[in-house]
Amino acid sequence: MLYGRELEERRISTLLNQAGNGQSAALEIVADAGSGKTALLDRAVELTGGTWRILRCAGVDGDSEFPFAGLHALLIAACGHIEALPLDTLPQPQADALRAVIGLTVATQPVDRFLVGLATLSLLAELADEQPVLCTVDDVQWLDRASAEALRFAARRLGAEGIVMLFASRGDAELPGVPELPLPPLDERAAAALLADRWPSLNHAVRRRVLREAGGNPLALLELPRMDLDALPVGPLPLPYRIASGYQRQIAAHSAGCRTALLIAAAEPAGDPRLILQALDALGLDHDSLTEAETAGLIDITAQAIRFRHPLARAAVYHGATFRERQSAHTELAALSTDDPDGRAWHLAAATIGQDEDTAALLESAAARAVNRAGYSAASAAMERAALLTPDREIRSRRMLLATEWAAAAGGYQRASDLARQTEQLPLAADGRARLGWIDAFIEFERGNLRKSRDSLVAAADHVAAVDPERAGPLFLQAGHASWAMGDPVSARAARAKLAALRLPDGERAAFLAAMDGPLALHTDELSTGITIVRATVAAGHSTEDPALMLAATGQAMLIGDLEDARTLANRMLDSAQSRGMISRFPTAALLATASELMLGRLHEAESMAAQAQRVARDIGQGGNIATGETYLALIAGFRGDEQRCHELMASHRSFGQDNFIDHVHHEWALSLLDLAHGRYEPALDRLDALHRVPNRIRGHWLHLLRDLVEAAVRARQPERAAAAMAEIEHWTAALGSPFADAIALRSRALLDGNGEAYATALKIQASEGLRYDQARTALLYGEWLRRERSIGEARTQLRTAAETFDRLGALPWAAHARTELRAAGDASPQLATPMIEAVAALTPQELQVVRLAATGATNKEIGAKLFISPKTVGHHLYRAFPKLGVANRVELARLAAF
Repeated sequence: MLYGRELEERRISTLLNQAGNGQSAALEIVADAGSGKTALLDRAVELTGGTWRILRCAGVDGDSEFPFAGLHALLIAACGHIEALPLDTLPQPQADALRAVIGLTVATQPVDRFLVGLATLSLLAELADEQPVLCTVDDVQWLDRASAEALRFAARRLGAEGIVMLFASRGDAELPGVPELPLPPLDERAAAALLADRWPSLNHAVRRRVLREAGGNPLALLELPRMDLDALPVGPLPLPYRIASGYQRQIAAHSAGCRTALLIAAAEPAGDPRLILQALDALGLDHDSLTEAETAGLIDITAQAIRFRHPLARAAVYHGATFRERQSAHTELAALSTDDPDGRAWHLAAATIGQDEDTAALLESAAARAVNRAGYSAASAAMERAALLTPDREIRSRRMLLATEWAAAAGGYQRASDLARQTEQLPLAADGRARLGWIDAFIEFERGNLRKSRDSLVAAADHVAAVDPERAGPLFLQAGHASWAMGDPVSARAARAKLAALRLPDGERAAFLAAMDGPLALHTDELSTGITIVRATVAAGHSTEDPALMLAATGQAMLIGDLEDARTLANRMLDSAQSRGMISRFPTAALLATASELMLGRLHEAESMAAQAQRVARDIGQGGNIATGETYLALIAGFRGDEQRCHELMASHRSFGQDNFIDHVHHEWALSLLDLAHGRYEPALDRLDALHRVPNRIRGHWLHLLRDLVEAAVRARQPERAAAAMAEIEHWTAALGSPFADAIALRSRALLDGNGEAYATALKIQASEGLRYDQARTALLYGEWLRRERSIGEARTQLRTAAETFDRLGALPWAAHARTELRAAGDASPQLATPMIEAVAALTPQELQVVRLAATGATNKEIGAKLFISPKTVGHHLYRAFPKLGVANRVELARLAAF
């Protein structure tokens, strides 16, 4: 029975009841040591009534050096032994990743660390097919980072599998994005009831003192009566330290053999009974020494593990021993760990005083194995310890550099920064300085500091340019791209000049320069030359499998408004990321796809893609992509005229990435579109005009922005303010020779000149190119012009088309505007949105993605692998979507093709 935890128990009961009906959930219980977190996890298991599959594991202090140790323990609990897991039911990349990290196979290449999280979710979903699943993970603060990351990814992407994941962590939340449940101290009534139940024979004075000393901490209420209260430290020490001190006094009262046995158990983080008993035999200790500790209630012994009753007891044993005693324990455990090279390396490291190259080399080997299993945090820790043990300064520098790189790869940016500062003090060659600079640039980019990132790239490239130009080339190229994102072509030209001066093979130099020369030329009078260079880069992107080249080609296709090529290339990148399980690459590819879908006017597709990109970016901690996803979603809301949604997204963006000029333009453009949609023409014109006047601006698909400037100027009855924008539209249109640009030029000129033929031609182009949003905006303008010209019948046709398309796209203020014009044209009862339009608008972005994929014939498992969700969640989305759409099966989803 739990005392004083009625509210918390009720919340967990609710989650379990909902999961029994197929709804999954996760919760992180957060409190100080001894607050009853483990007891609450135990109670959750009891509440399942024995009808659930229970998976349990706990972090152990010292176990964090072993990647996926926690996940391995959790999955063993699923089927009794790891080989019995139903891994063959998972998509192949996920199954291969999970087999590698839990030791069933040897990884032949590094595993995507986020793919392990997706595989964990898929496996839990498979297990939940038979019965609901409850996972409890205690002491998350000590769980190895690789396991914590995989379980957090799974927890954040739970859907309709029938899974509950409960975590418990000490002090602070360890799993961002997972809902928290804080445990406050017990109130006086509950504390007194717990003490009376467990220690009924305490006299009144001792009872009052225990209640006062415990302060509502359940562990203290249970343990203080065992201890000599007068011997506890007096003063402001936190309660856990005082309890640990009490444990040390308890331990000191036991026999020397018992104390040694406890130390061996405390030094072996996995609690392996075989290894601990072998160590006792080697030391000539009777196994009864462990029985003595078990009888005293300090440890629990099972066939699987020897565990301390509470982590504070383990800490009291380990830190209460002398260094010589700990050294002896680790030496003995290392000698016996012949079949566990990683454990042996760490035990030797714990026993080593000073420097020792042999032990350092063993740790380096352990780090290499961890990297191949996506355990970057563990690899970094092993390599850092190896560096500290290394006598040779050059080898130490190399190891510290790797420790820094792997800390950054694990997402531990603060730790990577700390390691980088230490590494800077070591003797590094130019190559090492360049790698360190790249790490700093990567960290600053993820923190949203684009300028600092660019400066770090330039500094790193300068370091290495003379001795290793082939490494400097990509760094200068990335610095140039960062400068473009900042709207700073001057710095981009400086990076280009340095790149041109490098001693590189001709082919490599030409490729690098072409990647920079195209965008540079777009900012000069050499527009046609720049477009030619960019188109060559785009063409090369179609024939390569290199993700970096595809990324550059996609971005440059967007620069010249080559929307179909941009869409094709972005979808290739998406397919590659999805089929290979490279989740870390997905958000960038999805955001490029978002941009192309948006410029094509496919607002539903753009919103679905942006929402998915942002969600995955948030789950894996890609700060830059989170921010960019928010700006695209705000821009989509602006296209629709959804004022509330747009402002909410801008508010959530706050100050992240203020150096990013593209994000800034998206924000301002979104606000201008809101003003246009709601008839605030002069504010829209002022904002768009200010953007147009910014020097060094990027163009290309910003032709859409200039289109809006012209419309705002005409509607505000200030057409003279559109002259410069119109000239630029026509300049670009002549150079591009692309249909989308022709249509923008025709429509803009028609607005200024009142040319019906230009409107009609623009509409034909937009219809043939599938530019839905542009077509609706043009049809609205054309319909208004026709009404003024007294061509009422044709005006109604255009205005009805505009209203229906705006309805389909969810652009409700624009649809309302079209219907107002229809009424002015004598249509007394303009048609409202069709049921299918309303149904599609009612779908969530993820439901829309699921039904679109289902309409292509993809199975639930295939859809789940593409969207990084479980097949059960796919089925749940379809179950919810079918009634909204009025369909009974997948075949009927084909009608969605029009939306």
